[in-house]
Amino acid sequence: MTSLELGLVAFPVMLVLILLRVPIMVSMFVVGAVGQFMVMGNWMPIFAQMKTLSYSSFSSYSLSVVPLFLLMGQFASRGGLSKALFQAANKMVGHRRGGVALSSIAACGGFGAICGSSLATAATMGQVALPELRKYGYSDRLSTAVLAAGGTLGVLIPPSVVLVIYAILTEQNIAKLFVVAFVPGFLAVLGYMITVSIMVRLGGENETRSPRASWAERRKALAEIWPVAAIFLTVIGGIYAGWFTPTEAAAIGAGATGLVAWLNGGLDRKSFEDALLETAVSTAMIFMILLGAAVFNGFLALTRLPFEAAGLVTELGLNPWLILTIMLLVYLILGCVMDSLSMIILTIPVFFPVFQTLDFGLPPEEAALWFGVLVLIVVEVGLITPPVGLNLFVINALAKDVPLSESFKGVIPFVMSDLIRVIILMLFPILSLGLLRLLF
Repeated sequence: MTSLELGLVAFPVMLVLILLRVPIMVSMFVVGAVGQFMVMGNWMPIFAQMKTLSYSSFSSYSLSVVPLFLLMGQFASRGGLSKALFQAANKMVGHRRGGVALSSIAACGGFGAICGSSLATAATMGQVALPELRKYGYSDRLSTAVLAAGGTLGVLIPPSVVLVIYAILTEQNIAKLFVVAFVPGFLAVLGYMITVSIMVRLGGENETRSPRASWAERRKALAEIWPVAAIFLTVIGGIYAGWFTPTEAAAIGAGATGLVAWLNGGLDRKSFEDALLETAVSTAMIFMILLGAAVFNGFLALTRLPFEAAGLVTELGLNPWLILTIMLLVYLILGCVMDSLSMIILTIPVFFPVFQTLDFGLPPEEAALWFGVLVLIVVEVGLITPPVGLNLFVINALAKDVPLSESFKGVIPFVMSDLIRVIILMLFPILSLGLLRLLF
């Protein structure tokens, strides 16, 4: 078997291991190490590689932004900011048809602007909004689906941990990638709100509208969420103004969010220690996946599979839009069995060299940033699709009396909204890149 054939066989073998519940890090590490041995016929180069691989993988300054954004999300979850966001949104639109569900989407978007994690957004907003949705008579199907879909906004709206990993893997500018993701994130909020409006009108919902708030009540509610706006503007605005790097911005954001959480009474010594522990666990999980990916990517480099795939695409002369569509369909399929971060780490080393050979009439940097946002949206769809649907499992854990099948049925319209958004962003790259060109 040639090296190239080994590279082709490695992917189905690894997917089988993942389906057998072998951790993604172990799957990539084992397949990569065994593959390298089969190519070189000797274990010694692998042992030599492992002496320095951990340090070289984790000593990157850019990676330090990951635990800081995760810590920022942990503080936000404990600081009462989610409740303030939901109440402010509910005061503004809660009196409308489907208003409490619309408020949940808006609050998820606001919380995602200071969290950066889909699962954390779904879990935190679920605790706040699920009782209110039930109180006002929304069906279990719609209530759980709204919160699961809204949770995906935690990654779509910058800052985003997954975007940071994509930027590091493809050597792109993190700040520019955040800019490119901003408008698609706004479109996601808008699309979900339209979906909710259609569902409550056509789905036979018998919800009760919350009382119309006075303007004085609305101003008071908006005043209570100023820390969220201040933190977001400081972190994101500071990056674009050149005041600090993304890592420095993440550190400032984590510190400011922790201070707000403490002032709100949501952060004592015990919760502070829990936040640090949860951040350490999540960071260790991400870094271990990166280590497994480094071994696997070393194997792919030996087989020259990424370069051969890129060369084959060039020789065949296939339509670039067809190839891009196939890539995104692969992500949709993988999303049914894998989480978003694992998909990014596993596929980008193969797909990105192929994408770089395609001509969409865009400068290379803009094309890479645009591709990153498209990939991010598609992999996030996997968080609300069966059989994995991690966000749905999170919400279902909060609503144990709701059958998971009901939640899966309720989330179908939101998946359709995501797919429509992907098509629009594919056909009109300017929607993603317009703000980038304006600022840079």
